[in-house]
Amino acid sequence: MRGNVGSRPRRTRRILIWTLLSVVMVAILAVGAIVAYSQFRDNELPAGIPPRPAAIVVDPQIRPVSPDAPTPSSAGVRTAIAASIKAPELGEFTGQISDPRTGEVLWSKSPDKPRVPASNAKVLTGAAALIGLPHDKRLTTQVLSGPGGQLILKGAGDPTLSAQPKGSATFYTDPGRIADLAAQIKKSGTAVSSVAVDVSSFSGSSMNSNWERADIAGGDITPIESLIVDGGRTTDPLDEFSPRTAQPAKVAGKVLAEALDVDFDDAGTTAGADAKVVASVRSAPLQTRVEDMLRFSDNVLAETLAIELSVARGGPATLSAGAAAVKATLADAGFDVAGVTMDDSSGLSYDNRVSATILDTVMSAASAPESGSGGDSGVSAQTRTAIRPLLDGLPIAAGTGTLATRFDPSTNPGAGWARAKTGTLTGVSSLTGIVQTVDGRVLSYALISGGTSPADARPALDAVVGDLRECGCR
Repeated sequence: MRGNVGSRPRRTRRILIWTLLSVVMVAILAVGAIVAYSQFRDNELPAGIPPRPAAIVVDPQIRPVSPDAPTPSSAGVRTAIAASIKAPELGEFTGQISDPRTGEVLWSKSPDKPRVPASNAKVLTGAAALIGLPHDKRLTTQVLSGPGGQLILKGAGDPTLSAQPKGSATFYTDPGRIADLAAQIKKSGTAVSSVAVDVSSFSGSSMNSNWERADIAGGDITPIESLIVDGGRTTDPLDEFSPRTAQPAKVAGKVLAEALDVDFDDAGTTAGADAKVVASVRSAPLQTRVEDMLRFSDNVLAETLAIELSVARGGPATLSAGAAAVKATLADAGFDVAGVTMDDSSGLSYDNRVSATILDTVMSAASAPESGSGGDSGVSAQTRTAIRPLLDGLPIAAGTGTLATRFDPSTNPGAGWARAKTGTLTGVSSLTGIVQTVDGRVLSYALISGGTSPADARPALDAVVGDLRECGCR
């Protein structure tokens, strides 16, 4: 103990010395910093140091591609992609590449062969919706008065309706909210005894016979009812791959009942034709919903958009009628849909059959100049203008949506320059979109791979598009 006590004064003196030295050093550095700051402030830089450069001014602009960009050739395209299309990872490979300005097909491989398209079927669904429905069309979800103070939440076929609190983030763009319905009801002073749901706007089966029930918990689909919140996502409504509910309408009704602090009647009902509207909310415009569907490859939104299209054409509000309406609308618009089989509208079914020709023809028409002929696609300038929003919904390579983690910028020159709709099922990978070449020419493409793992096929597909980006293809 004594030795320890005796050592304390020497340790204290060392600490004091280092403290004084630290203070002196800090003071010296502070004085130096003040002098340096004064010199910089007065623009009196030490000799030999160049003057400060002017601040960079950001001037973001959207510049259209030049109409004078060199015209690509078939030989140039074939040379550019010769190596990448031989990749064994592509398996059974078909495709088509076109010049939208002229409509000329620059390369193809078995383009008319019907293939399982996976989610590239959504290219056709989106195009048909944009052709057959007003771009500003919205869906209105209503709360109607029922007997004995019961309120009836009636679905309008809008799966973007959100259960998220007002002001919080949502998966879909600008959706209607259950919270707003509840606020309107409370403001009206309506006495409420319970909440029930009405799903009579849709009919028929809520699940395609070729869909797996396991895909509900897997996050790919929810039963397609006319009343769904947040696309049926349960665990995390903001997560694209969140598990879905097997009872979407009941989930929506319970959310409203809880917001009003009343019971939920899960028996279901049908509102009377003369029922009073107590509250209502509207979806985002059709164009926005189509873009959301493409960007995130949303199966639920694809199926409901197709049903919406069927109803607009005077058909039934069923899954099968929606798929039929997609094909019929494209045919009416002048697209050759021979060989197209639409078993569903989302691409989940392995019974779908779509060729690279129709996919590329739609994409080429969407990106063709308004003043151009559109090549020999057979579609009118009005149709080409109608489907142009497809381009806005396509994910950007290495940037957004389902392409956010593809097209590695360190290895693939297509990063940031390509936009495409992805498609993935077990043993199937597809990619349909556009890319701007280094010469400023926009090319469209539809590429379908089968028989190999998507983990291997997707980088191989991306490599083909990367080659197109680098090529002047002349």
